[in-house]
Amino acid sequence: MKAWIPVALLGLTLAGCQMMEPGPPPERIEVIDIGDERPPEVEPADPGRVAPDRVARQVAFPDREYASLERSGSAEISGRLTLNGMPGAGETVAVAPVTTYSAEAAEHALAGRAVEPADPRAQAFTHTTRTDGNGQFSLQGLPAGEFYVMGSVLTPGNGLRQAIIRQVSLRNGQRLEVNLSR
Repeated sequence: MKAWIPVALLGLTLAGCQMMEPGPPPERIEVIDIGDERPPEVEPADPGRVAPDRVARQVAFPDREYASLERSGSAEISGRLTLNGMPGAGETVAVAPVTTYSAEAAEHALAGRAVEPADPRAQAFTHTTRTDGNGQFSLQGLPAGEFYVMGSVLTPGNGLRQAIIRQVSLRNGQRLEVNLSR
């Protein structure tokens, strides 16, 4: 066994990530805690400077990678956002394509750090919706591909946001149920 595997498993356990049962790997679930209550689309006051509570992006926007992506299609994702069985009512759920640019943001998020706001060109490929009073959400018109499905819920006990990220694969015309829960 590689020496880094037990260390990685210990790190995941200490970070609060859920372990999944063995089975087919069509999707990956990762749960993180973040302390930033602002939505990701909030811009810092000075566009030339990163807000102190945000990490500067190191990956430049990959024009070519995004040029090959479709912006819409015939797939649909629906599901429910919950934390400890309580619905995430009125919360934002976002579906973003998996790219080197979004992977950097996801990596920082998994470490509990918020990155600076995304380039508007990347935001044009991100589909968002709000959950209803029961935490239910639905997004239609999604293209085929690999996506991060993300939502967060305010933890009543400590006032911090707990984010849930799930990676999924979509085919044209597919309807996928994605429950974001912890």
